[in-house]
Amino acid sequence: MQTKICRQIKDIDSTQWNALIQDNNPFLRHEFLSALETHGCVGEHFGWIPRHIAVYEKEQLIAAMPLYEKYNSYGEFVFDNAWADAWHKSGLHYFPKLVSSIPYTPAMGQRLLVKASLPESYYPVLLDAVRELASQINASGFHILFAEAQEQKWLAKQGMMTRHDCQFHWTNKNYSSFDDFLSRLTSRKRKNIIKERLDVANAGVTLKRLNGYQATEQDWEKFAHFYARTFSEKWGKATLNYPFFSEVAQKLPEQVLLVLAEQDNECIAGALMYRSDTRLYGRFWGCDKTIKGLHFETCYYQGIEYCIEQGLSVFEPGAQGEHKVSRGFVPTLTHSAHFLMENHFKQAIDNFIDHEKKNVLHYINDVNQHLPYKRQT
Repeated sequence: MQTKICRQIKDIDSTQWNALIQDNNPFLRHEFLSALETHGCVGEHFGWIPRHIAVYEKEQLIAAMPLYEKYNSYGEFVFDNAWADAWHKSGLHYFPKLVSSIPYTPAMGQRLLVKASLPESYYPVLLDAVRELASQINASGFHILFAEAQEQKWLAKQGMMTRHDCQFHWTNKNYSSFDDFLSRLTSRKRKNIIKERLDVANAGVTLKRLNGYQATEQDWEKFAHFYARTFSEKWGKATLNYPFFSEVAQKLPEQVLLVLAEQDNECIAGALMYRSDTRLYGRFWGCDKTIKGLHFETCYYQGIEYCIEQGLSVFEPGAQGEHKVSRGFVPTLTHSAHFLMENHFKQAIDNFIDHEKKNVLHYINDVNQHLPYKRQT
């Protein structure tokens, strides 16, 4: 058995890497990670430096992990700024750290990539490789974000600290149509959604859903403009770009869903989503013109309709946003696993995690009392 640390995903055979992925998760696919690296969406300038792990047995890839050396906490969606501040104020170095996650993508999925036929006994090989690399680069620790439930449970058993958070996901309860979905909601919530959709239609807006085969280069240029505009108005420098969007669409055409909104023959807004075999993931949105209800229509209702039509089971629209609840999304617990090489503030961090966990569970329980669905009798 041989373990390699790869400074670019292209050093790993794409076919062998993709063979380890479950549910055809788009963000884990070699093509997606390669496009991030090829088009400068990750690297030293953004603080995401590839350090992917590949484990071979007789030249066959048997286990792998997407991994990055980090010099900031940008684009992780699991916030450890308070930890970094504590290290800094004590004259300690919190960076670099190692993070296993998909850059800028708060979506759950595998982080310990192992062939489905192989037992969990290969997990320790990956964990040992991460720990060894953390020691070599003098990292403060390593963090495995948004791992699937089975992996998270195993990581917790290895002594990694578990943090909790909440997202809002939509579940397909075998709906036959969007109207069938609406019929399961309370009258008030149902009428509100109908009104929001009518507001968009009455404004003369039409929407189209495109996959990677159907979307043109002009469509991707327009969407890249929307994306960059959203970042310039809210978060600063955009990390993704037109070449990235275009390449992923070319390489994974059936896993791309681009929703574009037009008014008076002009494209005014867009939302980009990706899909696995069973799930839809909402990622980015932007617009040139503000129209009442357009964000909800483009980002949520079009995605829900698509899931119903395609038979997808879950729609993950991204992090945060209580406004999603009244539109059919329900609070969903997410996890992350953390290991500090030297925990200088163990008691404080243990208290922090325990307090955070209780708050998240209390919050989820509270939101569950206000779901828009009819109560079962």
